[in-house]
Amino acid sequence: MVRMSVLADCLKTMTNAEKRGKRQVLIRPSSKVIVKFLQTMQQHGYIGEFEIVDDHRAGKIVVQLTGRINKCGVISPRFDCSFNDLEKWVVNLLPSRQFGHIVLSTTYGIMTHEEARRKKTGGKILGFFY
Repeated sequence: MVRMSVLADCLKTMTNAEKRGKRQVLIRPSSKVIVKFLQTMQQHGYIGEFEIVDDHRAGKIVVQLTGRINKCGVISPRFDCSFNDLEKWVVNLLPSRQFGHIVLSTTYGIMTHEEARRKKTGGKILGFFY
Protein backbone atom coordinates (compact mmCIF):
# COMPACT_ATOMS: atom_id res chain seq x y z
CA MET A 1 0.00 0.00 0.00
CA VAL A 2 1.06 3.56 -0.64
CA ARG A 3 1.31 5.87 2.38
CA MET A 4 -0.95 8.86 1.83
CA SER A 5 -0.07 10.85 4.93
CA VAL A 6 3.07 10.15 6.95
CA LEU A 7 1.84 12.38 9.81
CA ALA A 8 -1.52 10.58 10.04
CA ASP A 9 0.30 7.24 10.12
CA CYS A 10 2.58 8.47 12.91
CA LEU A 11 -0.24 9.81 15.10
CA LYS A 12 -2.39 6.70 14.61
CA THR A 13 0.57 4.46 15.55
CA MET A 14 1.14 6.49 18.73
CA THR A 15 -2.56 6.39 19.69
CA ASN A 16 -2.72 2.61 19.16
CA ALA A 17 0.47 2.00 21.18
CA GLU A 18 -0.87 4.22 23.96
CA LYS A 19 -4.14 2.27 24.07
CA ARG A 20 -2.20 -1.00 24.30
CA GLY A 21 -0.19 0.38 27.24
CA LYS A 22 3.20 0.36 25.51
CA ARG A 23 6.06 2.41 26.98
CA GLN A 24 7.71 3.24 23.65
CA VAL A 25 6.80 3.20 19.97
CA LEU A 26 8.79 3.08 16.71
CA ILE A 27 7.63 5.52 14.04
CA ARG A 28 8.72 5.24 10.43
CA PRO A 29 9.26 7.03 8.10
CA SER A 30 10.39 10.30 9.66
CA SER A 31 9.83 13.84 8.38
CA LYS A 32 10.46 17.42 9.49
CA VAL A 33 6.73 17.97 10.10
CA ILE A 34 6.54 14.89 12.35
CA VAL A 35 9.57 16.06 14.36
CA LYS A 36 8.06 19.54 14.89
CA PHE A 37 4.68 18.01 15.84
CA LEU A 38 6.39 15.73 18.37
CA GLN A 39 8.35 18.69 19.78
CA THR A 40 5.11 20.57 20.48
CA MET A 41 3.64 17.45 22.14
CA GLN A 42 6.81 17.13 24.24
CA GLN A 43 6.69 20.80 25.31
CA HIS A 44 3.20 20.24 26.71
CA GLY A 45 4.19 16.99 28.45
CA TYR A 46 2.14 14.52 26.41
CA ILE A 47 5.16 12.40 25.41
CA GLY A 48 8.62 11.86 26.90
CA GLU A 49 11.92 11.92 25.05
CA PHE A 50 12.16 10.93 21.39
CA GLU A 51 15.22 9.84 19.44
CA ILE A 52 15.70 10.17 15.69
CA VAL A 53 17.43 7.11 14.18
CA ASP A 54 19.13 7.84 10.86
CA ASP A 55 19.14 4.67 8.74
CA HIS A 56 20.25 6.37 5.47
CA ARG A 57 16.70 5.92 4.16
CA ALA A 58 13.55 7.68 5.37
CA GLY A 59 14.62 7.57 9.03
CA LYS A 60 12.94 6.28 12.18
CA ILE A 61 11.88 7.86 15.46
CA VAL A 62 11.65 6.09 18.82
CA VAL A 63 9.18 7.87 21.12
CA GLN A 64 8.90 7.30 24.89
CA LEU A 65 5.22 7.35 25.87
CA THR A 66 4.01 8.72 29.22
CA GLY A 67 0.40 7.54 29.14
CA ARG A 68 -1.14 11.02 28.78
CA ILE A 69 -2.41 10.83 25.19
CA ASN A 70 -6.15 10.21 24.99
CA LYS A 71 -6.46 10.95 21.29
CA CYS A 72 -4.33 12.54 18.62
CA GLY A 73 -5.20 12.91 14.99
CA VAL A 74 -4.57 14.74 11.76
CA ILE A 75 -6.97 17.08 9.97
CA SER A 76 -7.03 16.32 6.26
CA PRO A 77 -7.23 18.35 4.09
CA ARG A 78 -5.16 20.99 5.87
CA PHE A 79 -7.83 23.66 6.19
CA ASP A 80 -6.95 27.35 6.29
CA CYS A 81 -7.67 28.88 9.67
CA SER A 82 -7.60 32.64 10.17
CA PHE A 83 -7.00 34.27 13.54
CA ASN A 84 -10.74 34.96 13.88
CA ASP A 85 -11.71 31.33 13.12
CA LEU A 86 -9.43 29.78 15.78
CA GLU A 87 -12.15 29.67 18.45
CA LYS A 88 -14.56 27.89 16.09
CA TRP A 89 -11.99 25.15 15.41
CA VAL A 90 -11.19 24.79 19.13
CA VAL A 91 -14.90 24.21 19.85
CA ASN A 92 -15.21 21.67 17.03
CA LEU A 93 -12.06 19.61 17.69
CA LEU A 94 -11.27 19.70 21.41
CA PRO A 95 -13.33 18.20 24.27
CA SER A 96 -13.04 21.33 26.44
CA ARG A 97 -11.66 24.85 26.21
CA GLN A 98 -8.87 24.31 28.76
CA PHE A 99 -7.98 20.82 27.56
CA GLY A 100 -6.01 19.78 24.47
CA HIS A 101 -4.14 21.54 21.68
CA ILE A 102 -4.60 22.16 17.97
CA VAL A 103 -1.36 22.26 15.95
CA LEU A 104 -1.12 24.86 13.18
CA SER A 105 1.44 25.42 10.46
CA THR A 106 1.94 29.19 10.36
CA THR A 107 4.40 31.57 8.73
CA TYR A 108 6.20 31.61 12.11
CA GLY A 109 6.58 27.82 12.13
CA ILE A 110 4.57 24.93 13.56
CA MET A 111 2.85 25.88 16.84
CA THR A 112 -0.23 25.28 18.96
CA HIS A 113 -3.38 27.37 18.69
CA GLU A 114 -2.54 29.19 21.95
CA GLU A 115 0.82 30.41 20.61
CA ALA A 116 -0.87 31.43 17.34
CA ARG A 117 -3.45 33.38 19.32
CA ARG A 118 -0.67 35.17 21.23
CA LYS A 119 1.11 36.05 17.98
CA LYS A 120 -2.23 37.00 16.37
CA THR A 121 -1.71 34.78 13.34
CA GLY A 122 -3.57 32.06 11.49
CA GLY A 123 -2.37 29.17 9.34
CA LYS A 124 -3.19 25.70 8.16
CA ILE A 125 -4.45 23.11 10.64
CA LEU A 126 -2.18 20.05 10.85
CA GLY A 127 -3.82 18.13 13.68
CA PHE A 128 -4.76 17.97 17.36
CA PHE A 129 -3.90 16.11 20.54
CA TYR A 130 -5.43 15.75 23.99
